This record gives sequence, C-alpha cells and structure tokens, in this order.
Amino acid sequence: MPAAFADRVIDSVYRFGSPLCVGLDPFAHLIPSALFGDPRSDVAALGRFSEALLTQAAANTGVVKIQLGLFEPFGPEGVAAAREACRFAQGLGLVTILDAKRGDIGSTAEGYAAAALGPCPGFDADCVTVAPYMGVDSLLPFVEAAETRGKGVAVLVRTSNPGARDLQDLLVDGSPLWTKTAAMIAPLQARLRAEGEFSSLMVVAGATYPEQARLLRQLLPEALFLIPGYGAQGASAGDAVAGFVPGPKGLVGGVVNASRSVSYPTAAASAATLQDWRSAIDAAMNAAKRDLEAAVSG
Repeated sequence: MPAAFADRVIDSVYRFGSPLCVGLDPFAHLIPSALFGDPRSDVAALGRFSEALLTQAAANTGVVKIQLGLFEPFGPEGVAAAREACRFAQGLGLVTILDAKRGDIGSTAEGYAAAALGPCPGFDADCVTVAPYMGVDSLLPFVEAAETRGKGVAVLVRTSNPGARDLQDLLVDGSPLWTKTAAMIAPLQARLRAEGEFSSLMVVAGATYPEQARLLRQLLPEALFLIPGYGAQGASAGDAVAGFVPGPKGLVGGVVNASRSVSYPTAAASAATLQDWRSAIDAAMNAAKRDLEAAVSG
C-alpha cells in the first residue's frame, strides 16, 4: 500500500513550497478549440486538453482536483476521459482528488465508493468528495474503502457558494448546522489517521468564509482542508489559508484549489500555438503558486 493520502498531500505541499491544488474543470466553451478541438463535436478533445493541463500542473504542484461533473455531460466517453485523466495524473506523480460529491446510503454508497476509490474499472482516485447530509452512515462506505487502500475522503462541511447559508447556517440547538456536521465527522479523523500530524479525512472549507475556517480548524484539528473559492470566486490567498496552522515550513493544513484562474487565463485563450498556450498556463499557475507561498510563509 502506498503512503497514506494525508502524508502524500503534505509531502507535496512541502516539496513545492505551496498548497496549490490545480482544478481540472473542462468547460467546453473555454477549451481552445483551435489547439485541442471542440469536445462538443469531438469528445477526444477532453483527453487532449486534460493531458496538456495536467502536464503543466505537474511542474507547479503535486495535487489536482478532477471535476467529474464537467466530464459527465459527454456521456460514457466523457466519464472514460475523466478516468483516463486520473490515471494520467497519477502517472505524473500527482495526487488526485475526484470531485464527485457523492452521497447515498447502504449498498449504493458502497457502489459509489468502489467506483471512485477502487481499481479499474473504478477511477482509483486518491480521494473523493462526499456530501454528508444523509448522516454519518452514508460516509462509512467511503471511509472503509479509504482505510483499506490508503486513500482520503473529502467531506463537504462549509462550502464556498453563497447558497451555502441556506442550510449550513441554520441554527440547530443554538449552533450552525455546519458545526454540527463537523462534530459528527470528528471521530473519523482517527479512523483515517496517517503517519504525520494530519488525518486523511479531508473537509471542504470555502475560502470565502475565513473566520469560519478558523473555527472549523478548532473543531477538526487533524483534518486536511480542501479549500475552494480562491481566485475566480474572489477570495484572497490570506483568506484561503485562514484555517491553516503553523508547521515546520510555514502555515500548513491542506490545499487551496484554483481552477478557472489557472486553466483559462486570458493569454491562454488567445494563444496561437500550443507552446504559447503552455507558457500562458505555466505563468498563471506560477502566479497562484507564488501568491499562496507568500500567504503560508507569513
């Protein structure tokens, strides 16, 4: 069995000096069709774009998040492209988070867990995102699969979208529901404990709510954070690492996702050649990496 998911993530953060996680979000209308083709008429364009972006990512980070919901509209070929992207990323040495946001009970949850974390014909991803609002029993099949394979589970706790307030801020016995969710999953930290200080239990904590991220860290001191909301959604690097804690090389505690800001910069959209596109993508990833590096180094 490889090293635990949490240990691989933290090793990557230290190796690159930054908590950057590159998100692979294949928006069909934003993929430069002159360079990769248009996936709406040529599904193979998804694979060409994914491999090119992941290759650039591997020079700037050790962690990527693959957004399954943007592959699935292309049917079986799109799902196959996502699975191949996962395999290709791991071949480059990248740790893969499959952003599938699964949530169900019993044997159905077991099926989802096997699909996300199990070997071929599963995705064999290193981690999968899950929704907790059907209760802790809906999470256990994912935790059990992660335990046996050295993988991670990323639970949606305090998400970055404005509508998160509709449910997550509802008061339950005087406390916001998201804090109750954190308390519910707290025991899972021990079940997914790794060699280092962090558990392979990961929680999604939006960069758009930095004060709540600090409280979430108190509630879940060992959990890794997966932080959306940085970049295109407007949160700063400082906001993004608000829930991190001091470590031997600066603040540490998880990874900060950047998707559109590093995948579709203006210079990449106007690139005339593949080399021009690579240069634009590398510049955008480097800028995000430096921004986050400055935030964690203080």
